[in-house]
Amino acid sequence: MLSLGSGGGKSAKPSFVSYVTPEEINSEKDTPKEEKHPDLLPGEVVFCSASTVLKLTQDELSQRGTFGTLLCTNFRVSFISDEETGEETAPLFKNKLYGENDIPLSCVDNIYGGYEDKRKLVTGSQVKNKYPSKIIIHCKDLRVFQFALTFCKEEDAKRIFQGIVHHCLEPKSLKNIFAFSFCENTAFPEMQMQQRTMMFDSAEDWAQDLKRTKGSCRLVTENANFGLSPNLPQYFIVPESVSEADMTLFQGKGLPIWCWSHHSGCALFKTSNLPLQQEDNVPQSYMEKMLTAVAHNYLYSVKTEDLSDTLPTVQDIQLSYSKFKQFFFIDSTTDFWVSDMKWFSSLDNCGWLDIIRQCLQKAMEVVECLEKENNNVLIMEDGGSDLCCVISSLAQLMLDSYYRTLQGFQSLVQKEWVAGGHNFLDRCNQLHLKDKENVSPVFLLFLECVWQLLQQYGPAFQFSETYLTVLSDSIHVPVFSTFLFNSQHHRASILRQADSSHSQRGTLNCPTVWDWSVQFDCKAQQLFINPLYAEKPKLDKSMRRPHRPKHQRQLSLPSATFKTPPKKGFFKDETDSLKKILRVKRISRWMLSPDSPQPSSTSREFYEAWQRKPLDYHGLLLPCLDGPAVRIWMQRYLRWIQEVQIFGGGLVTVLSKVSDLLDEVQELQRQLDRHSSSLTSNHQRPRPRPISAETDSRLSVLLSSSFPFTTLKNNWSYKPAIPTGLLQSLMNSGNLADTEDDDQESLVRA
Repeated sequence: MLSLGSGGGKSAKPSFVSYVTPEEINSEKDTPKEEKHPDLLPGEVVFCSASTVLKLTQDELSQRGTFGTLLCTNFRVSFISDEETGEETAPLFKNKLYGENDIPLSCVDNIYGGYEDKRKLVTGSQVKNKYPSKIIIHCKDLRVFQFALTFCKEEDAKRIFQGIVHHCLEPKSLKNIFAFSFCENTAFPEMQMQQRTMMFDSAEDWAQDLKRTKGSCRLVTENANFGLSPNLPQYFIVPESVSEADMTLFQGKGLPIWCWSHHSGCALFKTSNLPLQQEDNVPQSYMEKMLTAVAHNYLYSVKTEDLSDTLPTVQDIQLSYSKFKQFFFIDSTTDFWVSDMKWFSSLDNCGWLDIIRQCLQKAMEVVECLEKENNNVLIMEDGGSDLCCVISSLAQLMLDSYYRTLQGFQSLVQKEWVAGGHNFLDRCNQLHLKDKENVSPVFLLFLECVWQLLQQYGPAFQFSETYLTVLSDSIHVPVFSTFLFNSQHHRASILRQADSSHSQRGTLNCPTVWDWSVQFDCKAQQLFINPLYAEKPKLDKSMRRPHRPKHQRQLSLPSATFKTPPKKGFFKDETDSLKKILRVKRISRWMLSPDSPQPSSTSREFYEAWQRKPLDYHGLLLPCLDGPAVRIWMQRYLRWIQEVQIFGGGLVTVLSKVSDLLDEVQELQRQLDRHSSSLTSNHQRPRPRPISAETDSRLSVLLSSSFPFTTLKNNWSYKPAIPTGLLQSLMNSGNLADTEDDDQESLVRA
């Protein structure tokens, strides 16, 4: 079962222990019981509760479950088991904020009501004076909860149902998000991790990143108080020739914002599209001026890519993911085996994996322009803060090994997404607004693409798959400022209002998601580190290295045709005039010829040429996009489905064992160091290291392919089996190969 600890420290009873049946509950129905409450977080308030609630298992035929109390607070829906918990080993992966039977309000995706044999989707307008016999909650982290209200008092059942629906589904204002109540009552010290994770909320962070990549653009600090435009970050970098008047002309739209500089001198920029329908042609001339500024950055060359024309819209992304996630909401064992018949073909038809492939392909095209052709690249879209963030981030991950470290990746998200103005509040629908036109899992799409790179080139990444999964879960934990605002200006204005209303308490300090100590202890955070990461070897300064050009990396690709600037000499003026003519032609061609040949064939050649070179985990990485190479993120989507777990196996268990071996080797190395030092001092041997409590706890746990989210005790075993009734009906229907699915592999899922 899920090994996340209950919020505040009270451990919830695993649902596979001491099951009760409805008949056993009936005998105890009239016995008054004291309601149990979890240890509340600072600022958490209980709205409503109901006792005698039955938390059901997925085995719908047995109707077995756990008897307890269901509560709704301003942070979560929580179930507290009435079963007494014995002395058990603390879970290895315990969340401090919420437990295995807790659902953060922002994590609720849909609520269904069970009325006799029917299941109906619940909306806020349907709950007046009505309540179902069963509540089914689908969570955004793909957990499924079922609570039977049959044994509750009518008043309690009605109150808890209406309370859950109201606080989980009804629109709310931002000030009612739990983060504000939590932060007002909690003191957060300055996290040490921020010293290494650049937050890009200061000019120093931007200057440091520009210096690290040897960029030649200029830092803009005039928008520190958002005097230039609320649409722009407080600090940002633009081409040298962009003036302050250019920045204010269209409130930041059309302005090329620097993302990253290549070692050759070219750079990646992004911007938002301008409305080009005006009769005075001012936007057109402005855009030509900005393109000239980008081209002037390096060798008068620039290529543009309008992502609005070449990639799916945010609405297409939302529609595809809405279909995709339904295959992982398993209400019962029977539903699982029924869906298994056409599982692979159905997943393929929803198009989610194809969107992932398209984004990775587009990022490869951008990388090719930068790495092979040494052209400046300007990507654009309507708004400039959705797919631009996806493609620019992926391109930097492929090109720059720094962003494949834990701190580098977090800095990348801060730069491209938080400072870049991604509308986290609207896209994640943190306020449960009825108008869902702006809702779209764009950031989750980015994490999906990162996972594809991680599973293809594991040793190149310092962070693990578990880290990405936890990060995707944290989006819907309403505590972190990272995912609560639409822009830096939005964040500053909201926090300013909160500070003014609570001036006597000082400045409101909301933690970022990168302060992992808010959710996990140090031992749990060790699971965020990839034990197979190939660290960059440290060069011995005493050894002389062969001469290399500055900033040259092992790029694992054919030598690019570098453009050398003309030498200064007798024909300098004539050369400058020729440059201007060529520059205008290039810009005109790229702007006015959107139907130019697609670069897919050249990208394929670029990938194949790179593949023939030795793989350098600290150099350029290009994903394989052929057929089965783009896979399903199994840990995130299948971790709660017991039928697909591999007990004692799976890749994550292998990584866990490797991590244990790595810890043991490091400890042995430390003992050797202490031993050598002791021999030189007092000739005493160090004592053998005893088995740690962490090792003891791991010995008592049977790992599964869903570790660390699912762990099983040694005294409990599970063997998945098709329900007898369903198996009989399938056998009577004839050959399984003829049941509407030509793909025989759909009967096997791994």
